[in-house]
Parts: sequence; C-alpha cells; structure tokens
Amino acid sequence: MKDKGKILWKLFLSTLYLSAFTFGGGYVIVTLMKKKFVDQYHWIQEEEMLDFIAIAQSTPGPIAVNGAIVIGYELCGVIGALTAIIATIIPPFFTISLISVCYAAVRDNWFISKMLEGMQAGVGAVIASTVYEMGQGMIRKGNTCSMIIMIGAFVATCIFEINVIYVILVCGGIGVLQSLIAKGEEK
Repeated sequence: MKDKGKILWKLFLSTLYLSAFTFGGGYVIVTLMKKKFVDQYHWIQEEEMLDFIAIAQSTPGPIAVNGAIVIGYELCGVIGALTAIIATIIPPFFTISLISVCYAAVRDNWFISKMLEGMQAGVGAVIASTVYEMGQGMIRKGNTCSMIIMIGAFVATCIFEINVIYVILVCGGIGVLQSLIAKGEEK
C-alpha cells in the first residue's frame, strides 16, 4: 500500500505540474506525458501510451484530462484516475478564474496579444515534434498496417477534409478488426 501511495503522490504532482506549465492544448501535453510516464518513470510502455492517447482522443472532453484519466486508471485504478483528474483540472480552473477577474484590464494589451501569438508558434512546433516522435516509433516497428492507417487518416482529414469524427470511427473499426484477426491467428 505504501508503494501505491507513493505512485499516487507522484502521479498527482506530475499531472499537476504538466497541467500547470503546458500551454497550447492537449496535443502539447501528450509529448510531456510520454516523457514523464514512459521515458522518466517507466510506468507505461510506449505502445501503451499510443493506445492511451488514441482512447483520450476518441472520448468526449479535453485530451489532457482524458489522457490523465487513462494513465491514472492504468497505474492505480479508480483512485488513480480521480487523482489524475483533480491534479489536471486544478491549474486551468485557477488560471481561468484569475483571467476572468482580470480580463477587462488585459484584453486590449498589445504585449499580452503578441505573447500569445508567440506561444501559438511554439505550440505548432511541439505538436510537430509529437507527430514525428510517435510516427518514428511506428516506422521503427515496421507495422505496415499502422503506417497505412496513419497516412490514410492524414489524407482524409487534410486533403479531402473529411470530418475527424468519421476518421476516428473508421480507424477505431480497423483497430478492432486488426485485434480480432490477431486473436484468431493466435488460436
């Protein structure tokens, strides 16, 4: 039980820190979660992390919270999920509360506007880095089917402008079929 308490405390502090110091939305936090939980703590395998991110993307709600839920649940069950949720929502809650109080004073501030524009550029770079790192892992494993799905999803959304919901549903269906075929081959 002592180890579970330590894991819960580290999970709380990690998700609180990631949520407090990550700007740019859920896709930015994905890279940082991977670095923290896969690379630093070795609590989760990289392939599991990819699965967790897929789950987080395909469920309603913010990807940062959904990602924290699945990681917390994997580590410590329901109490882990609750711990991760609380730690993940505390920083945005306080930030939004503070902004709502000060909004009138800063909404037309030139410096704040330019700072936020600069942050957008940084966020784009972090998202590109995430795509590169996760795609590189897929290519290294040589999973042809996953690479075809990834390229197909990109083409469908970026070139043919198909709604992302449909792309996620199709990719999820392909993943289920792939799992069923793999189970059938094992027997």
